[in-house]
Amino acid sequence: MVISKENKDFIDSLIDYYISESESYKQIAENFVPEIESVPDTTFGIITGCVYSGFLQAYQNQQQTPSLEDMQEFNHIIKERAPLIKKSILASSKLQINEKKSENEPERNLTENNS
Repeated sequence: MVISKENKDFIDSLIDYYISESESYKQIAENFVPEIESVPDTTFGIITGCVYSGFLQAYQNQQQTPSLEDMQEFNHIIKERAPLIKKSILASSKLQINEKKSENEPERNLTENNS
């Protein structure tokens, strides 16, 4: 383990932030339909790219360059957290579908009651 505890904590906080904001990044990805094949995969790429950018920026702010070992450890951290990132992206999709269904239900109930 080569990445300092301070930098690991920073990476974890970045990942947590992007997980909490995954819906926003999903909307960015949706702007590229039909050029992209998968909105969730594109969203995942955007999020991991932002975390990677933050990781590099942290090193630059410390006037350091990440070593190969640092990069490998960073990739390991992302790989460990990937299921949570994906889950947050897919959960926001399910939430959106449920919201659309509930928006349409009052109309359906009105038409059923008027029949």
